[in-house]
Amino acid sequence: MLSNKSILITGGTGSLGKELTKTILKNWPDVKRLVIYSRDEQKQFQMAQEFPESEFNCIRYFIGDVRDLERLKRAFNGIDYVIHAAAMKHVHIAEYNPDECVKTNIGGAENVIKAALSSNVSKVVALSTDKACAPINLYGATKLTSDKLFIAANNIKGQQNIKFSVVRYGNVMGSNGSVIPYFMSKREEGVLPITDPTMTRFNISLQGGVDMVLHALDQAWGGELFVPKIPSYKILDVAKAIAPNCEHRVIGIRPGEKIHEEMITASDSFTTYDLGKYYVILPQVTNWNLEEYKKFFNAKLVPQGFSYTSGENTDWETVESMRSQIKEHLYPDFQPK
Repeated sequence: MLSNKSILITGGTGSLGKELTKTILKNWPDVKRLVIYSRDEQKQFQMAQEFPESEFNCIRYFIGDVRDLERLKRAFNGIDYVIHAAAMKHVHIAEYNPDECVKTNIGGAENVIKAALSSNVSKVVALSTDKACAPINLYGATKLTSDKLFIAANNIKGQQNIKFSVVRYGNVMGSNGSVIPYFMSKREEGVLPITDPTMTRFNISLQGGVDMVLHALDQAWGGELFVPKIPSYKILDVAKAIAPNCEHRVIGIRPGEKIHEEMITASDSFTTYDLGKYYVILPQVTNWNLEEYKKFFNAKLVPQGFSYTSGENTDWETVESMRSQIKEHLYPDFQPK
């Protein structure tokens, strides 16, 4: 799929960008070019120690901001596939700095689309979040807007052979700023801060997120919003898995947080299809034949009123399964204490 292709990852120094890089270099050693595009030179310097250009001839590190359209156009020159992972993602920081969040998450999305349309890019996959579904915070609202922009971009491509799609998933286990590394850092103090004891979240591994992006690159017809079928966890079960002997101190939810997250609302059910491993939310009007799509993927329309929320999931992580996953994916020497 990626053999002899040139790929660019915006926000490529983030958790998912690095895992994508590792997977691409391992599975497609004949990839033509892999461009890591981000604005943080220190993170690029650190990533270049792990993936040096001297060892991986295909890799390039490109300093740039998605707010800068001209820089994006330069970076997209000769690129086949774009994975858009750059974003401001911390809910409380976005609430305090709303204009900065809008500039990056919405303005940046517009720039990625414009740069892709002005280049010979053939596929764009944008990363979304469960917080974009029925958003109550600014971060979620900007990502929902971004999702709409990328999906609608398929309507303005004209005769260009380019496909835009979106992948939406829940909390990535172990990603920068997420709850597991936070609890690991706090357990030595003997007290774990708990926002709300009833809180739940979806759970996906970094590799699961990577697999989704690669699936969209390979399978998307253009305009899809892919949603994975993944388990939920209770925040108290995560705390018990990591530090069963720690005290729990309830501190209340932060501005813009939900108790339970959603990825598909009942209003989405009219255009949501079950593909087996994933759900897909389709646009109300597609620029390809819907009946052919349904037949090709054996896509089944979900029941009217169907919704997909972390609090009403049918698949749940347990304390034991969380410990197993923490050890497998994050900390090989992990022991609860």
